[in-house]
Amino acid sequence: MQNQSSLKRTLTLTPVVLFGLAYMAPMTVFTTYGVATQISQGMLPLAYLLALVAMIFTAYSYGRMVKAYPVAGSAYTYTQKSMSPHAGFLVGWAVLMDYLFLPMINYLVAGIYLAEAFPSVPQGVWVVLFIVVITLINILGIKLTTNINTLLIVFQTIVIILFMAFSIKGIMNGMGTGTLLSINPFVNGSVPLSAVIAGSSILCLSFLGFDAVSTLSEETINSEKTIPKAILLVTLIGGALFIIVSYVAHMVYPDFNSFKNPDSAASEIAEFIGGALFGSIFIAGMLTACFASGLSAHASVSRLLFAMGRDGVISKRLFGYIHPKFKTPVFNIILVGAFALVGLFVDLVTATSFINFGALVAFTFVNLSVIAHYYIRHKKRAGTDMLKYLICPLIGAGFNLWLWTNLDSHSFMLGCIWIVIGIVYLAFLTKLFTKRPPEMNFDESEYQA
Repeated sequence: MQNQSSLKRTLTLTPVVLFGLAYMAPMTVFTTYGVATQISQGMLPLAYLLALVAMIFTAYSYGRMVKAYPVAGSAYTYTQKSMSPHAGFLVGWAVLMDYLFLPMINYLVAGIYLAEAFPSVPQGVWVVLFIVVITLINILGIKLTTNINTLLIVFQTIVIILFMAFSIKGIMNGMGTGTLLSINPFVNGSVPLSAVIAGSSILCLSFLGFDAVSTLSEETINSEKTIPKAILLVTLIGGALFIIVSYVAHMVYPDFNSFKNPDSAASEIAEFIGGALFGSIFIAGMLTACFASGLSAHASVSRLLFAMGRDGVISKRLFGYIHPKFKTPVFNIILVGAFALVGLFVDLVTATSFINFGALVAFTFVNLSVIAHYYIRHKKRAGTDMLKYLICPLIGAGFNLWLWTNLDSHSFMLGCIWIVIGIVYLAFLTKLFTKRPPEMNFDESEYQA
């Protein structure tokens, strides 16, 4: 058994980093481009830079917790093991909100871009169509093969390269600002810092999945050193990509107040720089990204709900049901599809803020878990340990809390209501906190379609 186990450890740093970057989805930078650039008043590159700083400290803390728990890979697990089972349950409850809203984001974005391409058809029709198709695919148990997923990622990468090439060519020919070098997207005294922070608070969506490489711990050579490095590199490379793309997009199209529809602003820029043909190719890239991500996210959350039902966290009779023919959690898949219909009544900023609410709660507790595990429990306080296990994670938690309190007010309020519901439910499950709560399983590798 040992030999078989050791043979599985074949992954080195480069393939693990590439996995992490693919998981983050290359075109996610365009999902919130228009709304985020308007909220940050044209300072989107700086907003991404602030978000990246917060994520770097959080990535560092993830790396520390991966070393402590090399098999586990979630904020829920780290909080549960290093702080308390009850706190861990509530972090898991917050993460559950992310899982529920992630498919909706894909359907909402797909509806926005299809309505842009076919204005005679209402956006809601496209949203419903996407939900129905992906729900049916998941019920039937059909999945995209690894090769097709790879092709989808390659296509998205090509679209990004073309977007950058057309933008740079346009700038060199006098489009937009007419210059490739400017400090204005990073330093502008007329824009209040609060606007930039508000923009940063909805950009955490772009970084979701940077920690996914932790699921490869048992297949990676020298995982205790390789996985933390990979998490940090994925965060840095992904963040640099987001900053560069948003910077170039701003330089070629600086008039952020002239977008016809901020939700689909990126396609307006694509058509502006490359004409109708590239505009169509760009929309195809966005739809490809939405389909691949939506299929995976829908499958993942339905299987997460199945695991929670199987383990008694929620109703086993309903959520633990598997269809005898299709061998899929049919009720859960339909429930996720029905929940996604909320996308007909919310805008992109609100839906994104819901996801970021849960993500920022989770990221904050990952940082606090480092302090609890190393500094408090294991008393690592000598020399540089103060910096590694107290100061750095405190800075990371502080940055995340800063962004968290600057979320959209409606989403913040509803997110807090979700947490209150979680506290009430936890009190019920644990007979007023006198029992240990049931454990959730957030290992995404078990839920993929």
